[in-house]
Amino acid sequence: MKQQIPFTRDLVLIGGGHTHALVLRSWGINPLPGVRLTVINPGPTAPYSGMLPGFVAGHYTRDELDIDLVKLARFAGARLINGKAVAMDPAAKTITVPNRPPVAYDVAAIDVGITSEMPRLPGFADHGILAKPLGMFATRWDAFRATAGQPKVAVIGGGVAGAELAMAMAHALRDSAPEVSLIDRGRVLDGFNPPARSRLMAALSDLGVTCVEDADVTEVLAHGVRLADGRIIASDFTTGAAGARPHDWIADIGLDLHAGFLTVGPTLQTSDPDVFAVGDCAHLSHDPRPKAGVFAVREAPYLYDNLRARLSDRPLQAFRPQKDYLKLISLGGKIALAEKLGTARRGKLLWRWKDQIDRKFMTQFDDLPQMETDLPLRTATGVAEALGNAPLCGGCGAKVGRGALQSALGQLPATTRTDVTTLPGDDAALLTVGGQRQVLTTDHLSAVTDDPVTMARIAAVHALGDIWAMGAAPQAATLTLILPRMTAALQARTVAEITSTVAGTLGDAGAALVGGHTTLGDGLTIGLSITGLCDTDPITLAGAKPGDALILTKPLGSGTIMAAEMRRLARGADVMACLDAMQHPQGDAATALHSAHAMTDVTGFGLAGHLAGMCAASGVGAEVRLDDVPVMQGALDLAKDGIRSSLYPDNRAVAGVSAPDTARAALMFDPQTGGGLLAAVPSKMAEKLSGQSGFYIIGEITERSGVRFT
Repeated sequence: MKQQIPFTRDLVLIGGGHTHALVLRSWGINPLPGVRLTVINPGPTAPYSGMLPGFVAGHYTRDELDIDLVKLARFAGARLINGKAVAMDPAAKTITVPNRPPVAYDVAAIDVGITSEMPRLPGFADHGILAKPLGMFATRWDAFRATAGQPKVAVIGGGVAGAELAMAMAHALRDSAPEVSLIDRGRVLDGFNPPARSRLMAALSDLGVTCVEDADVTEVLAHGVRLADGRIIASDFTTGAAGARPHDWIADIGLDLHAGFLTVGPTLQTSDPDVFAVGDCAHLSHDPRPKAGVFAVREAPYLYDNLRARLSDRPLQAFRPQKDYLKLISLGGKIALAEKLGTARRGKLLWRWKDQIDRKFMTQFDDLPQMETDLPLRTATGVAEALGNAPLCGGCGAKVGRGALQSALGQLPATTRTDVTTLPGDDAALLTVGGQRQVLTTDHLSAVTDDPVTMARIAAVHALGDIWAMGAAPQAATLTLILPRMTAALQARTVAEITSTVAGTLGDAGAALVGGHTTLGDGLTIGLSITGLCDTDPITLAGAKPGDALILTKPLGSGTIMAAEMRRLARGADVMACLDAMQHPQGDAATALHSAHAMTDVTGFGLAGHLAGMCAASGVGAEVRLDDVPVMQGALDLAKDGIRSSLYPDNRAVAGVSAPDTARAALMFDPQTGGGLLAAVPSKMAEKLSGQSGFYIIGEITERSGVRFT
């Protein structure tokens, strides 16, 4: 859809906590036009703390635990930056995320939770596992539970969080005779009133959890925990649920703090009115409350309204938290304790109630409403068919079909210049300048992600592919940039992000960014014209010989995954892995393949189309073993579900290619963005590369014409 209203303000949400997740959902339903929304989070998902004990106990899967921020960001029209914020400068209005330029903002909100890190406890950094942030803990626990023999577990911190974890662990490991210890420097569950504490202590005892009280931990060992009195509590999995503290970088922002937490007033603003903070990382100065997820959830509508108000110069409203709240605590198995106003009850019905509440909370992020845009009542014949039933893909999925380009180029008159060598079928031109052979290529991509830095890396790696595929050394490039409509201030921010990223990516490849052109349009498009130098004859499409092995250097599936992501059908983790693969440079692979007989990069025409081009230029055929072709995680399942890129029909129609009608075969026609190299190499060279990471032997060149996938 075309962007009708220019961007004028940058709103950045730091962290994907419960409050921000709810704000993103509300924003997708009712955005504020003119605001460019950005989310910064270290990973594609945000675990829901309310279901963590149930996950640890084995009642929920990891997918059920996680909020998929990639799908949520797509729904909200937000760009998702996959990284961890480590610093913030309110004066410059920038946020530091490693390995990328500073992220600028006009208004920002912080929802990064707390950490259970124990930096002063010797050995914890090496042998302990943080309970918070939740993502890493969940991954480590999954691995431990799958391999534990006679498990020994220790939880440091006897508050409600530590007790819930200890009971969940004991329940999950109940068939393996576990030893689970809950360690506290005082009394376990000391913050509860007698009725609630009595029931919780009984639950711990029923599960065989050993409570170690009045115990100071002095060191965490590889297989145990040392106490101040010399005792060692055996443990192969030690986690910390005590001393929940703010992340270190929060203290360096320069905003008002309370015990290290960001101080906020009734409007959820910090001492800087353009910076908001919510959830466990914030302290409600006007009405202090304990760290509990219920308050983060209640803050969400107020944060949503106040962010919109701040960005449009309207009055803000005050958040007043409730005085007390219902505490539902998991007791290991499918049983829970409820506590409020000094009363406590436990039972299976309470667990079902808690399960219903938690699932309802998570369902709202899965069942996102469809925000459809209807066609006008009357359109010209063929409009509906041309639009299709899915959004137009970005990247190479948005390119024109191979046949149309070949037909147009084939009608051009042959050049009479002696310094230009025609290379039939290749994407680049070979020039001779002062006796030096120089490769020239150009390529451009419409955005597959709204993060301009990620897109800039992808575009640069993608354009460099033509240079690497010819065995040339990248030399210099100019940039062509189309930005969506935005104010001059946002233009400056975005151009700076893109140019510095492109320059860095080119620099790593040995090339220089020497200039560029910019314009405004309906969306982000990044193009590069690049030159490379050849010390020897370039590697072209022509030259493949019967008996050569076919080597591919990257898995396939980016077109399918990104087509699914546009429709919110792809898993966030698969999308992030796909984006990482697109950004992976191929310079080292090209060096290893320097003696290839023929080589190309696999991009818009898919593996089948590019291999067909190589075979046509070389006068040979090819046999490809489908099971030997690597595919990206998640791509095959999406292909089985019928997901196809916009360019797939054109790619599938390539003449001379035969393939079965299967999901795996469909991926052979999938347009790739920032794809790998495809090389025809001598068999001895293939033997050397066999088994090395990033080199996949997928078939052979044959004398018989045609490309066959079997």
